[in-house]
Amino acid sequence: MRTYAGANPAPEFPPAMDWLNTGGRELSIEELGGKVILLDFWTYGCINCLHIIPDLKRLEEKYAEELVVIGVHSGKFERESRTTAIRRFVQRYQIMHPVVNDKDFEIWKAYGARAWPTLVVIDPVGNIVGQVSGEGHYDLLDTVIGGLVEEFEIDRSDLNLVAEERPGGQLSFPGKVLADAANDRLFIADTGNHRIVVAGLDGQVRQLIGGGQAGYADGGFGEARFRLPQGMALLDKDTLLLADTENHAIRRIDLAGKTVSTVAGNGRQAYMFDNLAGPGDALNSPWDLLRVGDTVYVAMAGQHQVWTLDPASGRLKAFAGSRREQLKDGKLLSAGLNQPSGLTTDGENLFIADSEASAIRSADLDAGGRLHTLLGTGLFDFGDVDGRGRKVKLQHPLGVAWNAGVIYIADTYNSKIKRLEPDSLEVVSLTPGEPTLEEPGGLSVAGQYLYIADTNNHRVRILDLESGELTDFVLHDPEGLLEATPRQ
Repeated sequence: MRTYAGANPAPEFPPAMDWLNTGGRELSIEELGGKVILLDFWTYGCINCLHIIPDLKRLEEKYAEELVVIGVHSGKFERESRTTAIRRFVQRYQIMHPVVNDKDFEIWKAYGARAWPTLVVIDPVGNIVGQVSGEGHYDLLDTVIGGLVEEFEIDRSDLNLVAEERPGGQLSFPGKVLADAANDRLFIADTGNHRIVVAGLDGQVRQLIGGGQAGYADGGFGEARFRLPQGMALLDKDTLLLADTENHAIRRIDLAGKTVSTVAGNGRQAYMFDNLAGPGDALNSPWDLLRVGDTVYVAMAGQHQVWTLDPASGRLKAFAGSRREQLKDGKLLSAGLNQPSGLTTDGENLFIADSEASAIRSADLDAGGRLHTLLGTGLFDFGDVDGRGRKVKLQHPLGVAWNAGVIYIADTYNSKIKRLEPDSLEVVSLTPGEPTLEEPGGLSVAGQYLYIADTNNHRVRILDLESGELTDFVLHDPEGLLEATPRQ
């Protein structure tokens, strides 16, 4: 009979670290003896780390009494080293297992981790079984954990963990916004509530799209289900496209008929698929959408590419990015992108928030064109520095918006809005950092106003581009629509 038992003792967790989902108590390898332990070395801005969260939840459900998953958060970015920021992410993605803030990479080094994510299995007597990096390893982990459960005597007692309480309110971690001045309305991706809120520019709530629970279903507005939706694009006044990010799909919303259908994707993630996809093929974390003429551009964050979508046929093809995560300029499909998460245009160029490289990129709209870097110098070069050109430092920007010759940037991990002059490459901060904004994820312009998805503050804000005044976009909901559906 094959044994899955480990040979070398697992290093113990250092003392005096911050723990989440434990009620404040520190855990130890010794205390967890009798259970299978799965360590997940991750950093919350990494798309590959996001991709394995559903696998971890499946394993936790299958081995509810036998397995304890521990997220070892070894943050890449300065912001990701803060326990308060990690807590917000844990709340947003409803992570229920213990998470330890390994901000100085002590646990990372002790276990020899080299990449995000890295998964380490520890047997019930505290020995390391093995480790694997990357995503797509559910079947392997299931086999190993199942083998350990059969081989060892398991302690099935409850650990009495205490999950971080999720904040309430009208919105929950809104990720993107889309202002439609012509029709006096604002679309809000109410990401944490898995729905779209449609409001007038006066703040009056008009419609909810999606039942408020995570899922994947077409149908009427109350029956449809999304999973952590993000970017949106209008095809016409009655047709909204939605990047249903965690469902790896693009959805079509008929605003007049009040129905939702699927244009592309099938609810499952593709792993580095080819450069063509049909309407029923799997996609890889579409994060933002932008319509230019008859073409819809898709920020395919999980694929490190930008794609184009023909909304009539549902067919997609790669437009820019080699699928290799690198800050490399050149011909569109030879150049590298790094988790592109926001799109905008001046009508001639596509501007991209290239989040993992803390960069702003520019692509020629001509399919035979090239990809250029406006801001950013490397995947591990980040900071909060205004200035010009290569002196500028951003930190994981997720949103961009073009208006009147200027690119506005949601410099997400610096919690600021910045203005980029594309000719001079001069960057100026328009807002202070926290607590004014906290991890803003999306931007949209209507007239003189810049609408901001103030993600971790669970609200939308308005920046007057003429006066510089920053105010709240107050939602008026006399009919109680925002509370009409249960949430998860």
